[in-house]
Amino acid sequence: MTLTLTTTGPLPPGPDGEDTYDVTVIGAGVVGTAIARELARHPLRTALIDAADDIGSGTSKANTAILHTGFDAVPGSLEARLVREGRDLLADYAALTGIPVERVGALLVAWDEDELAVLPRLRDKAVRNGYHASRVIGADELRAREPRLGPGALGALEVPDESIICPWTTPLAFATQAVRAGVHLHLNCRVRDIGSDTGGHTLTTSRGPLRTRFLVNAAGLYADEIDRLLGHDVFTVTPRRGQLIVFDKLARELVGHILLPVPGPAGKGVLVAPTVFGNVLLGPTAEELDDKTATGSTADGLHLLREKGRRIVPDLLDEEVTAVYAGLRAATGQEDYRIQEYPGRRYVAVGGIRSTGLTASMAIGRHVMELLAATGLGLGRPRELPPLTMPNLGEAFPRPYRSAGLIAGDPAYGTLVCHCEQVTLGEIRDALASTVPPHSLDGLRRRTRARGGRCQGFYCGAAVRALFEEARP
Repeated sequence: MTLTLTTTGPLPPGPDGEDTYDVTVIGAGVVGTAIARELARHPLRTALIDAADDIGSGTSKANTAILHTGFDAVPGSLEARLVREGRDLLADYAALTGIPVERVGALLVAWDEDELAVLPRLRDKAVRNGYHASRVIGADELRAREPRLGPGALGALEVPDESIICPWTTPLAFATQAVRAGVHLHLNCRVRDIGSDTGGHTLTTSRGPLRTRFLVNAAGLYADEIDRLLGHDVFTVTPRRGQLIVFDKLARELVGHILLPVPGPAGKGVLVAPTVFGNVLLGPTAEELDDKTATGSTADGLHLLREKGRRIVPDLLDEEVTAVYAGLRAATGQEDYRIQEYPGRRYVAVGGIRSTGLTASMAIGRHVMELLAATGLGLGRPRELPPLTMPNLGEAFPRPYRSAGLIAGDPAYGTLVCHCEQVTLGEIRDALASTVPPHSLDGLRRRTRARGGRCQGFYCGAAVRALFEEARP
């Protein structure tokens, strides 16, 4: 099968000259790629388009990378159901494809009597959400579990199945499988207008017109704007900025669990969590903004995080900071996803997918398929997708530079290019030649970790750039 991934020029017709897609998905984040992967299981002509030059380059690239149990979702909500179902689907998929996941567990730490009194109610809420393994633990057990915790903690709710996952490999796996199964991926393809008629929709894009019978809006921060192009005014996305601090790998031994605050009226608050890359995260903030491009960090935000971190794990503040970053979440003022089908319009809106979207992504994909069928799309007989194994970016799992057998077969896997992250020439070469290759150095970092370590590319940057430029057509 001929693979179709385009980044420039007019949108191409299909191999048979057909220029109408059965389904087009707008937005190639973790949710959009999951939907495209699900569509790829059916005999449909499908397009996945995104305004950026890479998949997963919006909210999906900058989050806390937690595989949630859904214990604290609103009981009975669509989000609660899809997170619960999605967690099992993604955990199984990760095991099959090599996406790194670590079951570290979470502790919701109570710092005063009021927070301590809330813990049994949170445990009961977890039970209503179908999660029965959480339990309240006292100060002594909490201190034994997390000896570097700050003074004054009175107890915690243990949630043993909360896990950490690679947020970059997940949408890349979805997109890779979708493209290999025949989905057309068009990047740098911004939607400017949409015209609709009884036969479907004509999208006016930055790369020319695109005709599609059915349309799925998974545009993340811009889902409300796409929805309005279809004539709706149902929800408004307010970008909620979350700033985070990434501490060096030497800080990893300070934290054994995901350390969560007890949720309050202002939200879930700031957490401390390990990452699958071996670092420790502190964050996020929660700042309501007007600008959907405001992903910069601020002095005030970082100061707030350091003050919060000093209480949670005081020793963390003595460790080196590897990086700071900020992500924007799609808040809509409603504590649930905004997923709605429009049968008369052959259209499904997938909006308001908040921080749980990574966990729920595969279940959202299945749910959207049901909604598309309800709008009149004939799915045909489903098929199995070809198996897939993704490159491992997890610190707790085998990496190429430590594999004598792999290096014996190809010395490139024993040639370190990025020493901070132990990224080899073979890994960079493979990423540049992959089904969905990077189109920027940041995209290469998300596929390999190159330039993502403590020196932030100071040592390896020139070599990585040279390899990247050499591989460009």
